[in-house]
Amino acid sequence: MHVEASPGEVVAIVGPPGSGRTTVLLALAGRFKLSAGRVDLTGAAALGYVPDVSEPESVLTVAEHLRERLLLVGRSPAAEVDWHGLDPAMRGFELSPFQRQVLGLVLARVGDPRLIALDVTDEGMNADERERLWELIAEVAAGGAAVLLTARELDESRVSTVIRLGGSEPAEPVQVAEPVQVAGPGERDGVAGPGERDGVAGPGERDGVAGPGERDGVAGEKGARK
Repeated sequence: MHVEASPGEVVAIVGPPGSGRTTVLLALAGRFKLSAGRVDLTGAAALGYVPDVSEPESVLTVAEHLRERLLLVGRSPAAEVDWHGLDPAMRGFELSPFQRQVLGLVLARVGDPRLIALDVTDEGMNADERERLWELIAEVAAGGAAVLLTARELDESRVSTVIRLGGSEPAEPVQVAEPVQVAGPGERDGVAGPGERDGVAGPGERDGVAGPGERDGVAGEKGARK
C-alpha cells in the first residue's frame, strides 16, 4: 500500500467492521507500531475521536476538556474557540456520537496539526448530523490540514483518496478528487511516521501529559479492535 496525503486532502479508509480500518488509521497517524514498511510525516499529527483510544473523559465537561488541551499545548486556557454548537457544560458521558466527533475535531485543531485522524465517521448519526460532520471535515481540510478518516461507506466525491479494505485483493488507494488545497513544491505532509509523537492528539490522548480517555497510553493497540 502506497498512500500520500498533502495539506488540504481528505483520505478515507473504507471497509466493513473487522477489516482493519482503525488499525490502518492509527498506523498512518503514527500511533500504531509497524512490523514492516514506514510512514513519514512532516509536522504534527493529532487524533480526533477514535473509540477506546481517544475519546472524552466521562466526568469532564466539554469546557474542561478544552482547558486541559490548551494547557497541554502551552496556550492560554482563556483562548476562544468555535464550539460548533457544542454545549461547554455537557459532560463526556452525555455526548452523542456526533458531538464526540465534533469535540474530537475541536480539540485536535488546538495544536494546529498537519494531520488529523478520526474514526467511525458514519456510525451512530442521522443524515443531518452526518452532513454537518462532513461540512466540518471540509472546513478542517480547507484550513490546510490533511484529514484521515474511516467509514463503512461514503460518497467518494467528498474525498481525495479512498483506501478500500476487506476485499479479496490487496488494498490499493484510488484518487477520486482534486485536493482541497494543493501542497507547495516538494510538500508531501500529512502522513505520520512510526513512533512520532508530535503535535496534539484527539480527545483523551496523552502525549506525555495525562488527559481524558486514554487507556494506559498505548493508543495504537486499541485500534486493532476492528
